[in-house]
Amino acid sequence: MKVPVAVSARHLHLSQKDLDILFGAGYQLTYKKELSQPGQYACNERVEVIGSKGSLTMTILAPLRPDTQVEMSVTDARKIGIDVFARDSGDIKGSAGATLKGPKGEIEIKEGVIIAKRHIHMSPAEAESIGIKDKDHVDVLIEGEDDRGLILKHVLIRTNPDFSADMHIDTDEGNAAGVYNGGFGTVIVNK
Repeated sequence: MKVPVAVSARHLHLSQKDLDILFGAGYQLTYKKELSQPGQYACNERVEVIGSKGSLTMTILAPLRPDTQVEMSVTDARKIGIDVFARDSGDIKGSAGATLKGPKGEIEIKEGVIIAKRHIHMSPAEAESIGIKDKDHVDVLIEGEDDRGLILKHVLIRTNPDFSADMHIDTDEGNAAGVYNGGFGTVIVNK
């Protein structure tokens, strides 16, 4: 099965409580562009994420979530001095913290900064068609440009009836594989 590959740059998801602190009570995020999965979009608003060595400005993705989560690459984390590890999106318990600064306020999150594990969104029917299910792991061959292709191992499968097949990797992985948004990967099922 071939899947489109999206390179996911640094970004964050905010809770309503944190949005109110950073942008002011009752603030409404503004739409910038649609993302690959239905109902998700990038916002015009940005937040400064501050570590021990510096900071990066990041785009907010919507809709809001129950807990604030910051996603970055290893390169980003090292640059600003945050000790992060790869985790499934949403698995933030015990993860790294950071200071977040918006136009109306600043907060320190004790946890929520992660490197999102590479994963593929797909519908249950798409997964079933190749003999896999939610939470399985596969390998993905990415041809890449300039003879930089590689096989990414242990790619998490995430299924939902609203999902369509789409692989998400971070900028470090995209650069290593020589793939940019618009590339494709071939799923290798290891059974």
